[in-house]
Amino acid sequence: MGNRLWHSLDPFFSRVFGDDASTDPGSGWAAGVIAVLAGFLAAGGVLCFRFPGVLTAPGLRSLYPLPVLRAAIGLLICAAIVLGLVSARLRRRKVLGLTGVCLGVAALVLGGPAAALPRQIGPGPGLGFDWFLLNVLIMTLLYASLERAAPLRPEQPVFRKGWTTDGVHLLVSHVGVQGASAIIVLPGQWLRRSILGGAGPSHAGALPFLFQLAAIVVIADLCFYWIHRAFHAWPLLWRLHRIHHSNEQMDWLASERLHVVEIVIVRALVLTPLILIGFGQGPLLAYVTFASVQAVLVHANFRSKLAARLGWVERILVTPRIHHLHHAADGPAVDKNFAIHLPVLDRLFGTLYAPPGVWPTRTGVDGRPVPEGYWAQQLSPFRSPHGTRSGDDFDEYRPDGVGVGLRVAALEPATGRRGTRADVKHRLEHDRRAAGHGRRGGLEHRTVR
Repeated sequence: MGNRLWHSLDPFFSRVFGDDASTDPGSGWAAGVIAVLAGFLAAGGVLCFRFPGVLTAPGLRSLYPLPVLRAAIGLLICAAIVLGLVSARLRRRKVLGLTGVCLGVAALVLGGPAAALPRQIGPGPGLGFDWFLLNVLIMTLLYASLERAAPLRPEQPVFRKGWTTDGVHLLVSHVGVQGASAIIVLPGQWLRRSILGGAGPSHAGALPFLFQLAAIVVIADLCFYWIHRAFHAWPLLWRLHRIHHSNEQMDWLASERLHVVEIVIVRALVLTPLILIGFGQGPLLAYVTFASVQAVLVHANFRSKLAARLGWVERILVTPRIHHLHHAADGPAVDKNFAIHLPVLDRLFGTLYAPPGVWPTRTGVDGRPVPEGYWAQQLSPFRSPHGTRSGDDFDEYRPDGVGVGLRVAALEPATGRRGTRADVKHRLEHDRRAAGHGRRGGLEHRTVR
C-alpha cells in the first residue's frame, strides 16, 4: 500500500474496475461511473454530518443550508443505488455498478439524509473534507458536462493517464484549505499592519462593487503574469512549476496538478497587494470565485464554438485555446500566454501567441520526466537525479529579450539535444515559417464549424 501511495494509483483502479467491455452509451459504463461518484459523495457527506469537528472546515459550517444538503445526500444515495443496479445489469463485469450500490447502502447505514449532527462541535481545526466533496460535485457537474458536450479531443478517455494523481492533488489542496488560507493571507495582513498600522477600511473598499471587482481582476492578473513568468524563467522555480506542465492530456482535472510550495507562493503574492490596498470582502470573494472557475475551465478538454466564432472574446478573456497553447511542449508557443485572465497583458509585454484556430498537438514537458504519484511529485523538485545540481537541466537557454524558454529539450524530443542558443533560435524560426504555410511543429490548426 505504501508503494501505491507513492506512485500513481492508475494501475490499481484499472485492475479493480477495468474491463474490455464497451464504454459507449447504453453499455452501463456511464451509469456505473456516476453511481460510484454519487455513492462516494453521499457517504462522504454523511460522514461530515456525523463527525463535523474532524472532517469539516470551521469557517464553512455556518454557511451551509442543512435542508438542502440533506436533500442532496438523499438524491445521491438514490442515484448510487439505482444507477449501480442498472450498470450491474448491463455489464458483464459487475464490480463498477456493485461498488456504487455498496457506497449508497453504506451511506444509508451511517444515517443517510437524516444523519444527526453532534450536540456540540469541538473548537479544533477540521480537515476541510466537506470543501473537497462540494468542489468535486460542482466541478464534475460543470466541467465534465462541458467536456462531454463539446470535447476538443473526443478520443481522449475520461480516465486518462495520471487522473488519480491529479485527484490526490485535488483532495490535498481542498482538504488543507483552512491551513493554506491562513498562510497565504499572512504577508498581506502583516504589510497592512506595518504600513498602515492596522487602519480600518480603506477608500478602495468604499468604491462601487463592480469597480472594485474590475480593479481586482486587473491587479491580480498583472501580479500573476510576472509571477508566472518568473516560474518559467528561474530554474529553481521551474522545478516546481514543471509539475503543473507535466500532464500530456489536458482536462479540467489537470488544473489541480500543482506543487504545494507553488500554491502558497503564487496565491500569497497575488493576494498581498489586494489586501494591502484594502478591497472589500465582497469583491474579493467574487474575484476568488471567478478565478477558481476560469482557472479550471482554461485547462478543460473543451472547444468553445462561441469563442471561435466571436474572435473578440479571446481579445478580452483567456480561453481554453490560449491556455492550452501555453502548455504546448514545443514550437513557438513554448513560454507564451502567461496571463490567466486578460490576454491584453501578454500582448502588452510581447508574450501573446494565439494564431487563429491553432491548438497544440502535444502538451507536457520533455527531458527529465516528472514522476507519477502525488508524493513523488511533491518531492521531485528537491531531488537531484544523476548527481546533478537543482536546476542544471533548465538553465542553458534564455531567448533574447524574454527571459523565459528554459525547456530547450522540448524543442527536439527525438534527439534529446538541448542545443546552443543559435540552434534553438534556428528551430524556432523554422517553426514560425512553417506556421505561415498552415503547419508548424507541435501545433495543429483546427477549424470550428
